[in-house]
Amino acid sequence: MENKLINNEANHQYEIHVGEYVPKIEYIKSGNKIYLTHTEVPIELEGQGIASDLVKKVLADIQQNELKVVPLCPFIDKYIKRHPEWEFLVLNDSK
Repeated sequence: MENKLINNEANHQYEIHVGEYVPKIEYIKSGNKIYLTHTEVPIELEGQGIASDLVKKVLADIQQNELKVVPLCPFIDKYIKRHPEWEFLVLNDSK
């Protein structure tokens, strides 16, 4: 499954287009931080690994742009915990 990641800055969301559907991750960007607030996959596409694919592509884009992520969305937070290779991107002010 190869869906092109689009950073729709006007709507503050990353998205991919799958047929007529648009799975997305909403964000708030502030300086070198990006707050990932919500992941949404249309019910018609659930269970196909699209959300995980989308998160992986978004994290790769965040890495490429040298940003720090604040995973406010529970799905993204769980994804990073299951894939610790992405933990280096998470902003941690307590250290």
